[in-house]
Amino acid sequence: MDHQTAGLSGEQIRAARAILRMDQAALARGAGLSLETIKRLEGMRGPVEANTRTVAAIAAEFQRLGVGFDSREKAVGVWLYETASAN
Repeated sequence: MDHQTAGLSGEQIRAARAILRMDQAALARGAGLSLETIKRLEGMRGPVEANTRTVAAIAAEFQRLGVGFDSREKAVGVWLYETASAN
């Protein structure tokens, strides 16, 4: 996991799904996780508390779909690369 995803937050996960117009079930399938895990993590405020592999799987799925993350001391960001195409 790189520095951009180390502090992945519930807000960023929800925002990334919104940018892609993706539902929770599709994210769960793509990341190889349960729907309940996605729901639980999205409900957290701030950095998610989860196994490193779980966070890495979510980040990898978003990266595959062209979504990037930025975390700073008092700001978080989510963006979609222009060349990416949502499902």
